[in-house]
Amino acid sequence: MVKRGYAQTPLGQMHYVEQGSGPVLLLLHQTPRSHDEFRELIPLLADSYRVIAMDMYGFGDSAKFPAPHTIEKFADGAFALLDSLGISQFALYGHHTGGIVAIEMASRTPARVLALIASGTTFTDAEYRRVHAQGEGVDFAEIADDGTHLTRLWTIRHPYYPKNRPDLLNRFIRDALAEGVDPVEGHLACARYEMEKSIGKVTSPTLILGAQADPFSFSHVEPVREALVSARLIDLVVIEGGMIPLVEQKSAEIAQAIREFLVRVL
Repeated sequence: MVKRGYAQTPLGQMHYVEQGSGPVLLLLHQTPRSHDEFRELIPLLADSYRVIAMDMYGFGDSAKFPAPHTIEKFADGAFALLDSLGISQFALYGHHTGGIVAIEMASRTPARVLALIASGTTFTDAEYRRVHAQGEGVDFAEIADDGTHLTRLWTIRHPYYPKNRPDLLNRFIRDALAEGVDPVEGHLACARYEMEKSIGKVTSPTLILGAQADPFSFSHVEPVREALVSARLIDLVVIEGGMIPLVEQKSAEIAQAIREFLVRVL
C-alpha cells in the first residue's frame, strides 16, 4: 500500500508518498503537478524498488517559497527530503520540469545519483531562455469572479492531452489550483535555468524518454542526449503517441522502460 508522509526539513515540510522496498527511485513531477502524476506508475515499480514520489518544493502540499522560483531551489527541496529520510544514494526519474530538476541534482552530486531518467525534458540553453522568457504560454489564467479562469486553464491544456481523458485534465486542474502553487513561476524556473552549465557534469547512467506527440519537449531529445557528454551510458526510448501527461497516459510503457534500464545499471 502507498504510504503518505511529511518530512521535516530546514526548508519546511515536504510531502511525499512511497511504496515498495529495495533501491530508492525518486519521482519528480512536471509543473504544476504533484505526486499524483505518478499514481499509476508507482505500483508498477514498487515490487522491485522503494518508489518515492514527492510534491516538489513549491508544489502540492509541500512547503512554499516566494518568487522567483528556480530549478536550483526545486532541487534543494528534493535533497532536503532525501536527507530527512536518511537516503544517501538513489535513482531519479523526472518528467518535464522534474526532468530538469533531476539533471540539476545529478550534476550537483554525481556520487549520490545512481541512475537518471529524464522524461519529456527540454534543453534550456540560451536560445530556449530567450524564446521562453515569459514562460511556456500555458497554465496562466488570472482569477476571475465568474470562474472563467477555470475553463481557460482547461482549454489551454486540452489540445496536448489524449482524447476522451477528461479525468487527466481534472487532476491537472486540482494541482494547478492548490494553495500557494504558482504554475507560471514553475515554467519560468525552467526558462531561467542555465542547463548548459550543469548537464555536462552528469556522470550517471541516463535514460532519455521521449514523448513522440509532445510538441513542447520531443524536439529536445537529441540536444539533451548530445549535451550529456560525461554520462557513463545513455539510452533512448521513444514512446509513440506520448503526450504531455505521458506518465499517466502511458504508465505501463514507462514502467517497462524504467525496469529494463535500471536492471542493467543498478
